[in-house]
Amino acid sequence: MARNPYFSGPPSDHFDGLRFFPPGGPRDKSLADLARFFRGARDRKRWPADLAPVVPDRPPARVEAGRVRLSFIGHSSFLLQTEGVNLLIDPVWSERAGPWGLLGPRRATAPGIALEDLPALDAILLSHNHYDHMDLATLSKLARLRPCPILTPLGNDTILRGADAKLQARAFDWGESADVGPLRVHFEPALHWSARGRGDRRMALWASFVIEGPRHKIYFAGDTGYGDGSLFSEVRRKHGPIRLAILPIGAYAPSWMMRDQHCNPEEAVEMFSLLQAEFAFACHWGTFRLSDEPYAEPVERLGAALAAAGIDAARFVAGPPGRVVELP
Repeated sequence: MARNPYFSGPPSDHFDGLRFFPPGGPRDKSLADLARFFRGARDRKRWPADLAPVVPDRPPARVEAGRVRLSFIGHSSFLLQTEGVNLLIDPVWSERAGPWGLLGPRRATAPGIALEDLPALDAILLSHNHYDHMDLATLSKLARLRPCPILTPLGNDTILRGADAKLQARAFDWGESADVGPLRVHFEPALHWSARGRGDRRMALWASFVIEGPRHKIYFAGDTGYGDGSLFSEVRRKHGPIRLAILPIGAYAPSWMMRDQHCNPEEAVEMFSLLQAEFAFACHWGTFRLSDEPYAEPVERLGAALAAAGIDAARFVAGPPGRVVELP
């Protein structure tokens, strides 16, 4: 009988006693699908080798009152500073997004903040266990350099503690929340999946986050497909207006392989509208090559989609690592 090595609990509307599943049910790809995807990789265009060097951010110790400061580290890694609280999201500083730091895609750009330039941290938010989001080498370094709790969905705490006893992991289900100073972090669904190897598919949960402060709400989508859009309408209904949304725009090609777990730029613009967000920052593009689209295409398609929707491009930013957005 199969056994879940990460989590044991009663069945729910997204857990069958062995595996978690997204709203609407599993959307697993087969080994044949995976083989077809990798055969197509031979035709991918190379990413540019002469990308502009990263101008690193040197963040302040704290950001007070109602201000929001978001610094893009790369891929889906961010430093969020607001209300005197410092949150690090999905931190990846390793050169490769894969097992043992030896396999997987190599990063195309340097991190937007040097690890030693990080301020003291109040918590790390970790959305799921894929290697481009859960980087155990980085987390172990942070446990010594900037120790703080790691807040993560169910099952991932087992992985983290098994990797390094110094990792202070706390696990939460969808619909639960955790307080970090004056902020409350809500764990919400996402259309995705999880795995660290071949035998643990969907045995740890994944999530998006709503970070609620006394003056604003910030949404981090994590990795997610778009589906029919109802997931994002529900976030808006449940949590109210979103001041800043962090939305993925990359790793969408080919669509037949990626659409169930990643969104494309046009879908990200739809998410922005459904959330009724005031501002957005684009992520999950330009650092690790995970799929077939050319390097610059996500940003180009994002610009076209914003123009088609009549949305001011200044409200939905896509920048390189080191880019900072500050909201008064």
